[in-house]
This record gives sequence, C-alpha cells and structure tokens, in this order.
Amino acid sequence: MKYKHLFFDLDHTIWDFEVNSRQTLAELYITMDLEKKGVDDFEKFYKNYIIHNDKLWERYRNGFIKVDELRWKRMWLTLIDFKIGSEPFAREMGNKFLDLLPTRKILFPHTVEVLEYLINKNYQLHLITNGFEKTQHSKLKNAGIENFFKEVITSEGSNSLKPHKEIFDYALLKTGAQKKESIMLGDNIEVDIQGAMNAGIDQVYVNHLQTKPLIKPTYIVHSLIELKDIF
Repeated sequence: MKYKHLFFDLDHTIWDFEVNSRQTLAELYITMDLEKKGVDDFEKFYKNYIIHNDKLWERYRNGFIKVDELRWKRMWLTLIDFKIGSEPFAREMGNKFLDLLPTRKILFPHTVEVLEYLINKNYQLHLITNGFEKTQHSKLKNAGIENFFKEVITSEGSNSLKPHKEIFDYALLKTGAQKKESIMLGDNIEVDIQGAMNAGIDQVYVNHLQTKPLIKPTYIVHSLIELKDIF
C-alpha cells in the first residue's frame, strides 16, 4: 500500500457547498423578507452571492482581508447589487447564514460508501480545509461523517491557508505522516492540487465539474466512487 494518510478537502469535494449554501440563502430570503426589501429575483441574488463570495475568499487566502470582513461583506456586496446598503443588516444576515449553513447535510454521491471503503482498507483519513474551525466541525457532525476523520486541520487552527505550504507541513506534523505516504484529495486545482504539489505531496483532483486542468495532478477522478480504483 503506497499511501497511508489521505487528506481530504471538505467543501466542494465531499460536502456539497453549492447545494447547501443555496438552500440556506433560500431560507434566509424568506425569513429575512428580502423580497419586500427589494431583492426581486432570488436566482440573481444567489448568482451574485457566489461571485462576491469567490472573490472575497481569494482576497482572504491572499491575506488582503480578515475573516470577519469576508463573513459580512459577501452579504453586503450582494445586497448592494439590489440597492440595499445597510451594514447592520448584512452583518445580521452573515451571522444567520453561518448559523444555518453547517446544519445542512447534502454530500456528493457515494461519499459515505467511499469513506467506509477507505476505512475498511485501513487508510487514515484526515481533512485539510480553509474553512473555519467551528463551522467545519459542525458540518461534519450534522452530515454524520465526523467519525471517519482522525485529524481535522483548518486554516483557523493551523494559522495558514491552502495553497500555502505551511498548512500542509502543519498537517503532516499533526498526523505524524510522511510526505511519500500522503496524498491530498480536493476539487480546487490552484488551492488543493497546486498547494499539495508545492508541499511535495501527491494529489487526486476530484473534478466534479469536469474541467480541463492546466497542470497534471497525480490522479484525476470525476466522481468519488472512482477513488475505489485508485485505493
């Protein structure tokens, strides 16, 4: 067995961030009366949120903004698109979103089946995630998959973020894993795959969206079930 330690990403890789965040925003759209406040089109609101969220996450990863700013500003910028400029309302919405989001349970197809398969093969499973400590643990618990993972390394807990080498070094140190027996599994080519490459760790690109990567990962799968072919 070449690999012993499998380091998974969480959001967009095994936990379906798009579906779960959409459900959460749809609930807030109703409970916070957004239609009456001037948000006349939920689809547009959701699409704009994803754009702002992605841009702010990139700024956060590159150290330009702090976590608090990310949490409320993604709401604020989306609301501004609909001419709602209230910062307190955006902050309230940001807090409610973070309370609700981790209670969602939708995983990508075959997640539990594959995690069980890997555990039965005696692999040690861990997570390396750029998410927040409390939020990510809450997601794992509510989705019923927390017991699969020995160590959960978050950006908050490690004081670093993927793709920086430091978070991978921290993960190896915390798990007692060697680089040659470790592999990173994630959906983001720049963050998970390039990050692991830079840290000298093999990678599985979990390519749910079937994109054409510009770099060549160690392995590519288009569905989690294909991991059984590798491991």
